[in-house]
Amino acid sequence: MDYKGTLNLPKTDFPMRANLPEREPQLLREWAEQRLYEQLRESRAARPKWILHDGPPYANGHIHMGHALNKILKDMIVKSRSMLGYDAPYVPGWDCHGLPIEHQVDRELGEKAREVPIPEKRNLCRAYAQRFIDIQREEFKRLGGLGNWDEPYRTMAYRYEANILRELGKFIAAGSVYRGLKPVHWCTSCLTALAEAEVEYEDDTSPSVYVAFPLTSDPARLHPDLAGRAVSVAIWTTTPWTLPANLAIVVHPDEEYVVFRSGDRAYLVAAKLLDETVRKCGLASPEVICRLPGARLEGHTARHPWLDRASPLFTAEYVTMDQGTGCVHTAPGHGADDYETGIRHGLPVYNPVDNFGRFVPEVEHFAGMSVWDANGAIIAKLKADGTLLHAEEFAHSYPHCWRCKNPVLFRATNQWFISMDRNGLRERALQAIRTVQWIPAWGEERIYGMIANRPDWCISRQRAWGVPIAVFYCQGCEALLADSALVEHVASLMDREGADVWFARAAKDLVPAGTRCPKCGHDDFTKETDILDVWFDSGVSQAAVLRVRPDQHWPAEMYLEGSDQHRGWFHSSLLAAVGVQGGPPYKAVLTHGFVVDGDGRKMSKSQGNVIAPQEVIAKHGAEILRLWVAAEDYRDDIRLSEEILTRLAEGYRRIRNTCRYLLGNLYDFDPGRDAVPTAELLPIDRFILHRLQRLVDRMRRAYQDYEFHVLYHGLHNFCAVDLSAFYLDVLKDRVYTAAPASRLRRSAQTAMHEILVALVQLMAPVLSFTADEVWRHLPLREKPASVHLVEFPAVRPELADEGLAAEWERLLQVRDEVLRALEAARKEKRIGSAQEAAVELVVPEASVDFLTTHREDLETICIVSRLAVRCGAQPGADPAIAVRVERAPGAKCPRCWNYREHVGSSAAHPGLCGRCASAVEGRG
Repeated sequence: MDYKGTLNLPKTDFPMRANLPEREPQLLREWAEQRLYEQLRESRAARPKWILHDGPPYANGHIHMGHALNKILKDMIVKSRSMLGYDAPYVPGWDCHGLPIEHQVDRELGEKAREVPIPEKRNLCRAYAQRFIDIQREEFKRLGGLGNWDEPYRTMAYRYEANILRELGKFIAAGSVYRGLKPVHWCTSCLTALAEAEVEYEDDTSPSVYVAFPLTSDPARLHPDLAGRAVSVAIWTTTPWTLPANLAIVVHPDEEYVVFRSGDRAYLVAAKLLDETVRKCGLASPEVICRLPGARLEGHTARHPWLDRASPLFTAEYVTMDQGTGCVHTAPGHGADDYETGIRHGLPVYNPVDNFGRFVPEVEHFAGMSVWDANGAIIAKLKADGTLLHAEEFAHSYPHCWRCKNPVLFRATNQWFISMDRNGLRERALQAIRTVQWIPAWGEERIYGMIANRPDWCISRQRAWGVPIAVFYCQGCEALLADSALVEHVASLMDREGADVWFARAAKDLVPAGTRCPKCGHDDFTKETDILDVWFDSGVSQAAVLRVRPDQHWPAEMYLEGSDQHRGWFHSSLLAAVGVQGGPPYKAVLTHGFVVDGDGRKMSKSQGNVIAPQEVIAKHGAEILRLWVAAEDYRDDIRLSEEILTRLAEGYRRIRNTCRYLLGNLYDFDPGRDAVPTAELLPIDRFILHRLQRLVDRMRRAYQDYEFHVLYHGLHNFCAVDLSAFYLDVLKDRVYTAAPASRLRRSAQTAMHEILVALVQLMAPVLSFTADEVWRHLPLREKPASVHLVEFPAVRPELADEGLAAEWERLLQVRDEVLRALEAARKEKRIGSAQEAAVELVVPEASVDFLTTHREDLETICIVSRLAVRCGAQPGADPAIAVRVERAPGAKCPRCWNYREHVGSSAAHPGLCGRCASAVEGRG
């Protein structure tokens, strides 16, 4: 007789093959049809609010793997906070203004770009940005993220643009905004100033020169031994093109300087850099004439190497002794420190370079030349005049434009700034940093150092696609009109017509009726042509979104972006919030690393190692990308390769198959009808539920602490080790062969149901598609439509039993010894499967009672047909238990495959063991 039909074999229509690329879009459609995000908001309406504020990606191009990493991390956090009991609405955003979009529109316009009126060009930029918002929105949704995708925030939305201007008005009202001539990063290709966050530093090679500036003040005033000598101050620079703008030399007041002779010439350098200077410049037989402190050099004067211009000597503590000569060439129009020194000593902010990076006509010898081409000509001039001491190529990190990738200049231009110190913005921002939780912790000192040392915030740009700096100039006396009331009037126009109104209307139509110049009474004005820095746009999202939208609040619980945003969005948001609100816009800031290839190299098209998220989704599904984000430590750079994805796909299959196996054994289980009370569960079932409680506790803490790699490995190990390699393996005999409604089987089903429900809930923020697919197959009479509407399981104290766990941990140690002995017997061909074995444990007297009490449990977890315990002295033996393996006596039961001496004892079922006969008859 074939007894297969009497076994309780797994049955489920949950598919073994995930087919994620096909299945995921179907689930997304179902989520949209059932309004899952809206249902989630309704179900959490009375809960405490928890806000992750989305840093807006730029509305340009398709999403890349960095976007995928960022959005998946955010989604996992938002979903986990919701499942921890919070109301966690997620409002995605897009950064829409700025040079990259304007540049793309100009490229599409071609030669017509300069002829197109600004309002028309802005319309084209707006359409371009919206097109990529729509593209990126679908690509982000495909990752499985839940959010208010139908109502995102866009920095180009009319109301948002108006609120950008209102925030600027608050800075103006506080007296923090000023216009000044200061050195800023300038791109000669994009023809605009750049913020620090818009500059990328790349390794470059530039000419460096050592140059002699003849001292014109009497050297004897420095030291008597210098009387009658011609002394030159030796400087070193890696930007020879800035020498035409030199107006001073700076030394360190507390360092020692020396004047040394080489041949018939004498030179002044820092004592610490004497040997380096002599070696580099090839100066023979140097002889130190005198030593003097840097402070004594203040007030002396040198002469420009080829111009009839004085170069006075000043002191400053920023002079370093790590390279060069310790005497710093200073051009106030071309450097931040140079500028501060020039202002302190009343020097002009001289910038002889135009917007295109060419010397202006008044520059003798080099007029009209590009500064890059002029480097060689300047070196040749120095050599001809006998003031060049040495020239060489120097490898260093140099700033480049983040968009066109060309090197940038540091040059003085008229720009708008927010002062860092006029109203204590710097100090208040530094204090605010200390109140924020930084994850990882090193982020705190990183942004602290950036704020502490940054210059004033340059907020103006010389482009068209952005929000205007809404100030006016009187045509009668050129006085500036900039006050908060005027700004509010323009902002109210923008509420209805957007920032385009500034470019479409004349100045007289933008000011309130009757407006006159407070200085001269004139009523005719011109408009400012500069627009705001896009970092100001996104930095005020904390005001334009968090303080405006009813589903948000200020401050946010979290900002989450890549580690480069310490100098970007985290930075600008902090300054924008502290400057107006007086505090930080976030309670916590979490940063992640960058995506690199499997060898740890930066991904780039030139290296051919770029992996696009769209390709991964098409091959593996978004679920594998989500698993990748959870499996890696996001705090470091995250490696990605096809090998890594394939390995994760295998891990995914293990988790999926575990869920499928659990579902398969619950096909006839109704928890409301069939669940066994906790006290009546079999010990092994109570033990696995104890371990489940440990997992629940660990997973909840991992979600709370954003330790996703801990979470993934804990979840995977529970499925692979606790379940597949132990519990589910030893359970097969009981759930397959016991009578369907027996306590033996129902006890196991009760445990499996508890485990599966918990696993599905715990995995939901990470494996969002699969968790919801499993949820729909769960045998629950009443349940929400989606797992994303429920909360994480709580730790159930009644299922935690440390005493029981200690006993079973001890039994598992014995099991390990038995499994080793069985494997040895299998290799020796004494047995085939473990069920063919009869095992005898020879143990110390102290262990006999315990192991005898658990003999049947050991028989079960070792999957052997017979196990006996015998006392035997094992003095000094290691291990303390001896395991003897023999072939089991009796015959093999065709139904359970165990070997029993009582096979054939049932008249009704002569081929079965007694246990199987009872089960078939419904008695066991």
